[in-house]
Amino acid sequence: MAGELTTVPQLKNMLSNDMVKKRFEEILGSKANSFISTVIQVASNNSLLAKADPKSILNAAVVAATVDLSINPNLQQAAIVPFGNTAQFQIMTNGLTELSMRSGQFKSIVNEVVHEGELVKKNKFTGEYTFDEDAKTSDKVIGFMASFTLINGFQKTLYITVDEAELHGKKYSQTYKRGSGLWATDFEAMGKKTVLKKLLSKFAPKSIEMQKAIQFDQSSVKGNAESPDELIPEYVDNETYAEEIDFEANYNKVKNDIEAAKIAFAKGEITEEQFKSIQK
Repeated sequence: MAGELTTVPQLKNMLSNDMVKKRFEEILGSKANSFISTVIQVASNNSLLAKADPKSILNAAVVAATVDLSINPNLQQAAIVPFGNTAQFQIMTNGLTELSMRSGQFKSIVNEVVHEGELVKKNKFTGEYTFDEDAKTSDKVIGFMASFTLINGFQKTLYITVDEAELHGKKYSQTYKRGSGLWATDFEAMGKKTVLKKLLSKFAPKSIEMQKAIQFDQSSVKGNAESPDELIPEYVDNETYAEEIDFEANYNKVKNDIEAAKIAFAKGEITEEQFKSIQK
């Protein structure tokens, strides 16, 4: 049961099930066995995760496999992290970058910490920023930036301050409010991920894999691992996080129908940026 020391053996039994192994093989092909071994290793090496519900670990692993992201901690593409007696799927900064570049539509992606002095100019009317690393005046971190350029020439940059990142973390993470979790242990990494995710969610073209990774990010995955299409996210860390996901889900429903988009925008179901992108 969840919370007992028998979680890892239970997880191994689940992963050795013929139907589960077949599902991973259908998703990952020849990489399935290696991926399964990594799942067991990750669970075994984390004392809190080793006490989590094995089914939640398995479901999170299926999501990672479906979007073809490694959960090897060294690669920092995706992670299975503990939250109480359950496990969550979490996409990392490298995973967001990997899924973007994999689409073939991106020329470049930049995601950096901004130090004091490096933000030279900001135009609030055009959303344009000028950064200069040579203008750095101290090691103090004042914010985080992300920028991408598409093959077709479209470019967009987003910047958030440290205070804005902290407010985001406290709004969407109960663990951070309690002084624990990734926001507490690696604030800079989470700040970089936050600005990159916001940028890509609002302005970038998104593959099916990217949409799914964003949808399931920081959620406990419910459903049957043998049927990946039936898995659903549950935002146990902070349910208000679902509000941010709803905009993306609603956008996907109406992005090919301008009239439906007008109605959705009027109801506040999609953002202004999403509505403008549909009009284009």
